[in-house]
Amino acid sequence: MPIDLAPHHQQLADDGYTIVENAIEPELIDALVEDVERLEAELDSRPADNRFEGNRTTRTYNLLAYGEIWQKVPPHPVVLELIEGVLGPECLVSSLASISLGPGETAQVIHADDQVQPLVKPHVATVCNSMWALTDFTEANGATRLVPGSHLWDNPDYFAGDANVDTIPAEMAKGSVLVWHGSTWHGGGANVTADEVRIGIAMNYCAGFIRQQENQQLGIPTEVMATFSPELRQLCGLGMYRGLTGNIEKKSPAELLYGDPAEVQLWDTEPIDPGHEDYAPRARQPDASVDAGNTGNNGPNPTGAIA
Repeated sequence: MPIDLAPHHQQLADDGYTIVENAIEPELIDALVEDVERLEAELDSRPADNRFEGNRTTRTYNLLAYGEIWQKVPPHPVVLELIEGVLGPECLVSSLASISLGPGETAQVIHADDQVQPLVKPHVATVCNSMWALTDFTEANGATRLVPGSHLWDNPDYFAGDANVDTIPAEMAKGSVLVWHGSTWHGGGANVTADEVRIGIAMNYCAGFIRQQENQQLGIPTEVMATFSPELRQLCGLGMYRGLTGNIEKKSPAELLYGDPAEVQLWDTEPIDPGHEDYAPRARQPDASVDAGNTGNNGPNPTGAIA
């Protein structure tokens, strides 16, 4: 039965976040868990040991480069519809990473994902992110903490400390997805369990007019990008935003590199009809020999004047 997303669109607008229960197919969730474990072993992933990423949390970045299964994540219809409701069409993959938050991890600093952008707040949405629950998310094992309504605050001071900010845990069952506005204050919770690893997928998006967090065009090998669908290549930034931004000589990179369907460049959407009153006939081009100053037997004309 299709999920009614209307209430979730409204909650995103009002509270800055929403949780869609059982949004992802169980077989896909199980396959993603298996691949997270594979990659962590193959890449010998270790905690970053910094205040933001933690010292009991293992992260694997740039997942689209590491396996075909990850191609199913960015265009997932339930999540993408909610993201586009915030960012509008032609949004982009900003980053795709797995996060395995282990026992003993402390709470992450509360932050907003768009806070590095030098914009007065509130502003038009530039970032909208999601967390896929590959295991149950509970308050005890570090469920993401949220500050409802904070996406509407006027120019918050992110560096004043966390003590006076009340948060709630985004508890959700395996297979559910948390979606939040990029201006919403949030952070990973503390994992106080003895043996539970909280595994999630951070599927992050940005508006088509800003820079992506991870460089999708260079970070994903060309031979891997060639296996993507045209839709996924667009999400990775190989199209033209509103027919203009990101073009190469008025063509999209996806068309030039991978033969994807042509996009009409913005200015070419309004061709001038030769019969229209605004049409200005082109002046007749001068003869090439005259341009070159060729005056026949007398040699070149250094002045360029017609002899």
